[in-house]
Amino acid sequence: MKLIIQIPCYNEEKTLPETLKSIPREFSGIDKTEILVIDDGSTDRTVEVARDFGVDHIIKLTSNKGLAGSFSAGLDACLRLGADIIVNTDGDNQYNAEDIEKLIEPIIRGRADMVVGDREVMQIEHFSFIKKRLQKLGSWVVQQVSGTTVPDVTSGFRAFSRDAALRLNVISNFTYTLETIIQAGKKSILVTHVPVRTNRPTRPSRLFKSMFAYLKQSGSTIARIYALYEPFKTFLYIGGIIFGTGLIISGRFLYFYLIGNGEGHIQSLILAAVLMIVGFQVGMIGLLADIISANRRLIEDILYRIRKNEVKKD
Repeated sequence: MKLIIQIPCYNEEKTLPETLKSIPREFSGIDKTEILVIDDGSTDRTVEVARDFGVDHIIKLTSNKGLAGSFSAGLDACLRLGADIIVNTDGDNQYNAEDIEKLIEPIIRGRADMVVGDREVMQIEHFSFIKKRLQKLGSWVVQQVSGTTVPDVTSGFRAFSRDAALRLNVISNFTYTLETIIQAGKKSILVTHVPVRTNRPTRPSRLFKSMFAYLKQSGSTIARIYALYEPFKTFLYIGGIIFGTGLIISGRFLYFYLIGNGEGHIQSLILAAVLMIVGFQVGMIGLLADIISANRRLIEDILYRIRKNEVKKD
């Protein structure tokens, strides 16, 4: 069984050496371990450092594609290199590499196809009180949306079986962490989590400029991915709220009409009619989107079969 550990990097010249030195090369149940570095358009000596440390594979992206883009490029490369299990970790040495053994164990034993490292964020000392609460809230939201029980959805320390990697299609330009969990839940990929340790931070996060920007990006990602996989529910909820509001307003008009004071509330009747029509139309859009979603699922299944044939192991 072959394990490939992929490390997306953007200007990690200073932190990559410690990350590479900490990665074990031998694991129980694994015959061969390789390391893949994805250079996401770095402008420093990241590639030279990776070569100096003798990594097995290096992918150089011509421009900065972002975390989601480099992650996807890494998955595709790992599959073509014949990986049976893929582990993703960060180039800033955030995660304790010795816990890779814990990540891959459920996959080796056939108990999961995707394993997420739980940093147990409430116990991380360098996380602020607000960050801990927001992480917990965000994880709860993703759990409800995806139907999974992963307590740390933003953790990038995770392992994938070959089949799970073939089924995942990251479309977000922001981050893969939330999207892959939601996709896994909707595609019935068996997901579990294990507790992992973290190291002291070596640099500030470069994923977002502020907490507000992170919340905005994460919220839009969750909403978009949920709507992609549950379009009928999404539009039905929105349409139901609009239609229900119109229904309430029409009830108000009916009350005044029955007591003989309807003439002064004709605007309410017009507004109620408009809202109910719009709500009904939104519901119909949801029905159309659900039909499109069914076609998308068929296309994804075809894509899975094509990718499986393309990267078929000898």
